[in-house]
Amino acid sequence: MIEKAVILSTGDELTTGRIADTNASFIADKLGAAGFDVVAVLVVGDYPDRIGWAWHEAMRLGEVVISTGGLGPTADDLTTETVAHVAGRRLFIDQGIAIRIREFFEAMGRVMPENNLKQAQFPEGAVIIPNALGTAPGFRLDLATAHGTRHLIVLPGVPREMKPMLEDHVLPWLQQTRGGDDVYRSHVFQTFGISESALDELVAGCVGPDEGRIAFRAAFPQISVRLTVHGPAAQVPQRLETLAARLRARVGAYAYGEGETTMEAVVGELLTQRGLTLALAESCTGGLVGNRITNVPGSSAYLKGGIVAYSNEVKQQSLDVRSETLAAHGAVSEEAAVEMATGVRRVLGADIGLAVTGIAGPEGGTPDKPVGTVCFALATASAVRHRRYQLWGSRDWVKLLSSQIALDWVRRFLLGMDPADPAILRR
Repeated sequence: MIEKAVILSTGDELTTGRIADTNASFIADKLGAAGFDVVAVLVVGDYPDRIGWAWHEAMRLGEVVISTGGLGPTADDLTTETVAHVAGRRLFIDQGIAIRIREFFEAMGRVMPENNLKQAQFPEGAVIIPNALGTAPGFRLDLATAHGTRHLIVLPGVPREMKPMLEDHVLPWLQQTRGGDDVYRSHVFQTFGISESALDELVAGCVGPDEGRIAFRAAFPQISVRLTVHGPAAQVPQRLETLAARLRARVGAYAYGEGETTMEAVVGELLTQRGLTLALAESCTGGLVGNRITNVPGSSAYLKGGIVAYSNEVKQQSLDVRSETLAAHGAVSEEAAVEMATGVRRVLGADIGLAVTGIAGPEGGTPDKPVGTVCFALATASAVRHRRYQLWGSRDWVKLLSSQIALDWVRRFLLGMDPADPAILRR
């Protein structure tokens, strides 16, 4: 029975810190949700001896090893050759893959460099894993070792290629092959406005250790809560539904969505359901709120538009923010945010006007308004809600967190809650 898994990431860009290993975290999350025990994550650079050592060590630790990276056409892409050497297998060229690679280049009107045929090489006995988005297929190799049968799974390092290959081909095969009668099912809640430690306290005792497992994953600015249940296939769906309902009631309004949804998708769905439109006035976020909303297909149905009013002149000329307000309170103030929200609502003819203005840093702070001071306002035909927050982190963190708060304000308002509730971001 397959229980233990090892994740192996290769690439000098990982060991030198030039990029973060997001592939490993994605794979680990998916494996954990499916009930596999991830016993190790190994990261090595593009050196044959180091990659070989990592494969030997990974096979010692786990029944299945999932590798990403090193499948490109260049000299430093060494994964396939190293796996073949470790397994004692010869390499062969799959002619069908070779033809597909040539056709890929022809479709783009480019001449294929011959070194791309390296991506059509596989160890003898390998089962090819198709790659619908790139030229580098993956492969699976079952190998008898001194530690028992090992399943070697090799995937490309490009996340947009690797992720669908894992979800569409690797995970279904693992579930089918693992053996045993139990099945694993998970339900995820996406939360915002509460710290991980406070969230842990909030759900403590909600699900007993003999009923299921709760795990947290902080991926700024939200925190995911995953509930996993395993047991006989006939019993698991009802058990999961019962426990999820219990957890949903405990988490309450902090859960903005379930599954793999985003805050902007939830806001878009709520606006659509209520037939309302939104207009944005952004200063410190520089259009980030609008960018996130327009990442959702169909957002033109509810987003009227946005004005990036970064300077005081634009705030006055485009949003009718009064010079007296700026002189008395400054551009970063609840008073200015209120006039920005009411102004953009009127100018763009929307049902809801939302404004954000603040100091993202690292400069610009004062004793009264330190870096991270951000003010929000939400205006409708009947009322305006506003609040000042003291946020934290680097410039990009303040901008991203501000955009999340802004979207959460719209969500809470549409659900009949007070968006300026002082309990939010205080726990």
